[in-house]
Amino acid sequence: MKIMVRKKEAGEITIYIAKKDLEEPIVSADKEGLFGGVVTLANGMKFLLPEVPPGTKLPLTLEARKIEG
Repeated sequence: MKIMVRKKEAGEITIYIAKKDLEEPIVSADKEGLFGGVVTLANGMKFLLPEVPPGTKLPLTLEARKIEG
């Protein structure tokens, strides 16, 4: 599923899903670097994010796998 990872001005990192016209903040992540692990959104959805090179700037469009929620 195509998602966009964005960083709000307040520093909050969100995921936007255009297909569902949905934007939710990330509330937890398996990995400290965020990418390459599972993230949980405020609404309970979980996504497996692919690895990206360190220092990649946001916003970033990715192909992520939905695993729950």
